Amino acid sequence: FKAVELYKKSCDLGEGWGCANLGVMYRNGLGVKQDYFKAVELYKKACDLGNGSGCVNLGAMYQNGQGVRQDYSKALELYKKSCDLGEGFGCNNLGKMYRNGLGVKQDLKKAKELFGKACDLKEQLGCENYKK
Repeated sequence: FKAVELYKKSCDLGEGWGCANLGVMYRNGLGVKQDYFKAVELYKKACDLGNGSGCVNLGAMYQNGQGVRQDYSKALELYKKSCDLGEGFGCNNLGKMYRNGLGVKQDLKKAKELFGKACDLKEQLGCENYKK
C-alpha cells in the first residue's frame, strides 16, 4: 500500500517511472484492485513522459487486448518507441512481432537485429532470442 502511495505521488509530480510502476500495480492488482483501464491510463502517461517501460507495458496491453481493443499496429508503434528510448524489453517484444509476423510482414532478419539490440541493452530475453 505504501508503494502505491509513493508511486502515485511520484506520477502526480510528472515522474514517468512512478506512473509506469503504478501501472504495474494496477495491472497486477498489487495493493490496489486490479484495473486494466487504470493501468492503460498510467502507462500512457508514463510513455508520454518519455519512459520506455511505460511504452512497452502499454504496447503489451494493446497486443493482448487488456483494457483496450487488441491492436497489433499500436503495439508495434509503442514497442518501437520503447526500443528507441533504450528499453531492451521493447526491442525484444518488437523483435518477436517481426519474428511471428504479428501486425507486420514476417521478417526474420529484422527480428534478429532487434533481438541483438535488446541484448546490447542488457535484456536477457533478447540475448536468448538472438541465439535461436
